[in-house]
Amino acid sequence: MPVPPRVVTTADAVELLRRLAGRHGPLMMHQSGGCCDGSAPMCYPDGEFVVGDRDVLLGLLDLRLAVGETARTLPGDRDAVPVWISGSQFDAWKHTRLVLDVVPGRGSGFSLEAPEGLRFLSRGVVFTDDETAALASAAPLLGRDWAAGARPEPATEPTVVAEAADACPVPPARGATS
Repeated sequence: MPVPPRVVTTADAVELLRRLAGRHGPLMMHQSGGCCDGSAPMCYPDGEFVVGDRDVLLGLLDLRLAVGETARTLPGDRDAVPVWISGSQFDAWKHTRLVLDVVPGRGSGFSLEAPEGLRFLSRGVVFTDDETAALASAAPLLGRDWAAGARPEPATEPTVVAEAADACPVPPARGATS
């Protein structure tokens, strides 16, 4: 089994990232571990957030892609949005694929989308046993590796989904009948 992506994004989140990149240049994301921003995915101009040596790269979002497409090459700086998470947060989430979505509302003032009336939202889905086994064969890329010039291989499966439910099914509400 190929190594599954640790992060996927919705088409709406990619569209917002494209708008923000057009305004601010290359971007980066950091999945926060809490405190004042409430575990929100935060969007910054690339390099504005200092990535630590032990931070883990969840993946590169490719702004060139549409729903269902798979890249054959890594995106250039303008189209690549690295998504980071702290090492300790990764240890808690390593069994989970992060699904980056966007919803109406006002997020943190630290993140670039705050003035847009939208906020990024992390959703998650637990990896299957087969996916977990495949991930065990691929050590995650750390901040120190990135600083030394290492880059991940392009994803082998699509990383842009039409909507969050395509990557992270929402269970029916309690008491709901089908």
